[in-house]
Amino acid sequence: MTAPGFATAIVAAQVLAQIGSFTLPALLPGYIARWSLSATEAGWLIGAFFAAYVAAVPVLVSLTDRVPARRVYLVGTGLTAASHLGFALLADGFWSALVLRAMAGIGWAGCYMPGLKVIADRLEGAAQSRAVSWHAAGVGIAGSASFLVAGGLDAVAGPEAAFLFGGVAALGAAAIGALAMRGGPAVPAAPRGGLLDFRPVLRNRPAMAWIMGYAVHTWELAALRAWAVTFLAMVIATHGAPEWLPGPTTLFTLAGLSAIAISIYGNEVAQRFGRARVVAWAVGAAAGMALLTGWSALVSAPLAALSVLLWNAAIYLDSAALTAGTVQAAEAGRRGATMGLHSMCGYAGGFIGPLVVGVTLDLAGTGALGWGLAFGHLALVTLGGYAVLRRLAAPG
Repeated sequence: MTAPGFATAIVAAQVLAQIGSFTLPALLPGYIARWSLSATEAGWLIGAFFAAYVAAVPVLVSLTDRVPARRVYLVGTGLTAASHLGFALLADGFWSALVLRAMAGIGWAGCYMPGLKVIADRLEGAAQSRAVSWHAAGVGIAGSASFLVAGGLDAVAGPEAAFLFGGVAALGAAAIGALAMRGGPAVPAAPRGGLLDFRPVLRNRPAMAWIMGYAVHTWELAALRAWAVTFLAMVIATHGAPEWLPGPTTLFTLAGLSAIAISIYGNEVAQRFGRARVVAWAVGAAAGMALLTGWSALVSAPLAALSVLLWNAAIYLDSAALTAGTVQAAEAGRRGATMGLHSMCGYAGGFIGPLVVGVTLDLAGTGALGWGLAFGHLALVTLGGYAVLRRLAAPG
């Protein structure tokens, strides 16, 4: 298989593995009503995916420095399929859903970075950076489409059908991975130190700068992904909406799909003008939109929809650039460990973000004040994270 064909196959597999991952956020208003969930409990269900991912990813990705990534990937896609099928057939309340969401997080830990590492190990230089960018784009497209797919299947056949679709798609990802990942470069000799010895990575200041930037990026992105549909549904219920305005799941699908081009463009611009400059632009724009979006609930549904679209685009502007920065800053022989720490820190932010929004809504209410505070905290987090990135990136 040629290098472009291989990269295409892996990206296609990642799309199938990811297509069901945001089914719950897309259908969250219905599950809140059906299971009488508080906003904090809803935040835990979203965050459990990220928390389990954080616990599993350092082990699973570091293993790819020692065993073929194909084995790890197949375990990940299998768990992903089982979690979606289990949610469709077994989930009946908060606790069963929490367990299955955690299983999905472990499964994605075995899919996302191991799949990316397979691509990174076979390409170098600008070709590697572009492949990483397209990998991020493919995952982003699937994540965005999952809102539309889930909403459509729910409308036609109920929420169980949406989760069943995600499970079958993940099985397809496993089949592609089993075929496309055969062969490839030999696994290098295991690096010195234990499997979870991240001290050499922590001493790599350039890599840690990008890792910290990615942690804040994912905190913000996960919070918006988790609560955007619920936010838009609330605004539409409060103010009504013109006939031309799509529904919440369609709106956020459009937000995600438009942001993919932004992510790819951001990586290309970063290669020309420098990643630090692009990240600075993205952070400033995202912080401003985080402050504005929640308060847009006071005005109208069209303004709230536009705010979500612009905020999501700002978040994605530096998405691929941050990951490509970590990949290229990784030391030879420690790419798996570096990417594992990158993903672990990022998804730790992904766990905290949705939960903080949920807790804030329970404390401040689900009116404009609550949403203004819940989304507004992300501006402070984003700006603080950027300050840490700049500090680590400065010569020591």
